[in-house]
Amino acid sequence: MTQVEMPGEGERVEVLVGAVAHGGHCVARVGGDGGPVLFVRHALPGERVIALVTEVHRGFARADAVEILTSSADRVIAPCVYAHPNGCGGCDLQHVAPAAQLSWKASVVTEQLARLGRLDQDQIRDLSVRVEPLPGDGLGWRTRVRYAVDGRDRAGLLKHRSHEVVPVDRCLIAHPAIQELPVTARDWPEADEVHVVASGGGDVLVTPRRAAAVPDEPDVLDGASAAGEIREKAVGREWVLPGDAFWQVHPAAADTLAAAVLELLAPQPGEAVWDLYGGAGLFASALAAVVGPTGPVTVVESAPQGVAAARRNLAGLPGVAVIEAKVEAALRQGRLPRPVDLIVLDPPRSGAGAAVVKAIARTGARAVAYVACDPAAFARDVATFRAAGWRLAALRAFDLFPMTHHVECVGLLLPPAGR
Repeated sequence: MTQVEMPGEGERVEVLVGAVAHGGHCVARVGGDGGPVLFVRHALPGERVIALVTEVHRGFARADAVEILTSSADRVIAPCVYAHPNGCGGCDLQHVAPAAQLSWKASVVTEQLARLGRLDQDQIRDLSVRVEPLPGDGLGWRTRVRYAVDGRDRAGLLKHRSHEVVPVDRCLIAHPAIQELPVTARDWPEADEVHVVASGGGDVLVTPRRAAAVPDEPDVLDGASAAGEIREKAVGREWVLPGDAFWQVHPAAADTLAAAVLELLAPQPGEAVWDLYGGAGLFASALAAVVGPTGPVTVVESAPQGVAAARRNLAGLPGVAVIEAKVEAALRQGRLPRPVDLIVLDPPRSGAGAAVVKAIARTGARAVAYVACDPAAFARDVATFRAAGWRLAALRAFDLFPMTHHVECVGLLLPPAGR
């Protein structure tokens, strides 16, 4: 049998597209089964395409589908004129019908739990993995946009896996209040990035930044707030946050995730709670309303702006304390109050990691709600929990980032029976 060689960068090759993979692409093999692996963007399973190779690595290559020879029934015309090969890299799935986007993401979550989480097919079937949509048509939802500024001082968005800026007139997934601003219609000679926030409280903040990532004074545009703070609304409260503090980017995300955490944990009055990587304290607030002042709620956050926001917004809630520390250090140093009944784990995209998971598994908590923005990191941490005897008992997944490959999961992890 003749071995098929990996095509070089810039070459075009005809391939039959296979299954979806984590990262917004599908898997294809050059020359059929056993051939070199291509990760192809702008494609759908079952399509036959001409793929343009964009990167070559040891053992695999990346490519864009630049010509569709046989089209999937799930293919649609991308609503954004910039969502195409060699265009804006922000949206991975604009060529995919909305229902098929949900199925795509559910397949990715399932595959990651099987491959990295080491769940067998019976365990995965019991979880009934499905991705739930949020309100809207997939456009106009993004309340935080970071524009890059090119060498001609124009604001735009980056190409996929590139620092090259694509000038745009507007971003269709951006919140309408952001689309209405003239960010892309003016020059930014003193900035390398422009950060724009449109909050749930009606505030709009535009902040140019230099390459050194030192914020300038917020730039005032028509309809924009000159203050460095914004208001958000979630779990029946108004939140006041620094403009650069973390907050979910979909308007419905905060309430959706808080409701899922409450549903899975089923907190009871008097139970003690840890909210790890707690940010401004969204989950702590929702849980404190149920467990009450006799169930202490402890937030652990390391980002100074998150700590300041949590202390400010949770100040009126009895029994709630905020610790400024890295989660791993706080656990290792025994800085959190014991015993603990419930734990919310909402780590960054890289996941909690083995040290944090192992420490949590030894706490005696009755349940952990793991909020995950990356299914691969989530699955790796699930495997660590399982090695400690815990099990993934339930899973909710949400399409918090329509038109992109990203998906948010909330998993319920339970300790060994009888512990």
